[in-house]
Amino acid sequence: MSVTAAARIRAARHRSCGTALPVLAGSGPLALRRTRAARRGEARVTVVGAMSAPLGGDRLRIEVDVAAGARLTVDSAAATVSLPGRERRQARYDVRLTVGEDAELRWLPEPVIAARGSDLRMTTRVRLAPGARLVLREELVLGRHGEEAGHLTSRLTVEQAGQPLLDQELAFGPGAAPGWDGPAVLGPYRGVGQLLLVPGPPPGPALPLPPLPPLTSRTALAGGGVLLMSLAPRTAFAEAAAAEIAAMEAAVARAAVSDTAVAEAAALTG
Repeated sequence: MSVTAAARIRAARHRSCGTALPVLAGSGPLALRRTRAARRGEARVTVVGAMSAPLGGDRLRIEVDVAAGARLTVDSAAATVSLPGRERRQARYDVRLTVGEDAELRWLPEPVIAARGSDLRMTTRVRLAPGARLVLREELVLGRHGEEAGHLTSRLTVEQAGQPLLDQELAFGPGAAPGWDGPAVLGPYRGVGQLLLVPGPPPGPALPLPPLPPLTSRTALAGGGVLLMSLAPRTAFAEAAAAEIAAMEAAVARAAVSDTAVAEAAALTG
């Protein structure tokens, strides 16, 4: 029997704690827990798998709304393993992320693993208001250790201030277009990592970009932002992602200091 489940998170700015969670509701395999945040003024939510999912035919959905000025990190307690189940039907996992003006969302789940015989379609749609900041990490693993890959399709769509910023789809495993495991795509590798930063860290002598590990590319998006894609081992990708995020944070902090200095100078001269 297939499962239909949804989870909703809403983060709002709060005077005393920085960010409150007026909505935190999960069902079925999507259990939500508020956990300790790493940074002051932000909230953190961990998705805990309450049961095996997604199985064939399951329909899962997560909606996250970060209101203006709020800061939220969403991660997961463990990897998501797509399994075939009794119903030989495609499973769906839909994620909807909305980030308000001057708000920040860090979407940092553990990897999605496509076990042999499984069929999963993931869609992630992001809407960013002007001044919104986004850190989005996605890791796709084809098969468990020593196992053949299942079918996995992942589409990521991002809009910024109502304009398209990124729209891409990745499809791997049996049933995908021929060549997905050829030398021009994955070759012998069975893991893909990607990191999206909006805005991206600007290059420059004061803030050099971190070096990339082998099998990793950095692409500057036309509308602003940076996309990192990697076939490197998880440890190498994790280090590269952490360095890229640190560069973005340094850029944001530098811009904040500059804005404060300009405001103070304007007040003195006014």
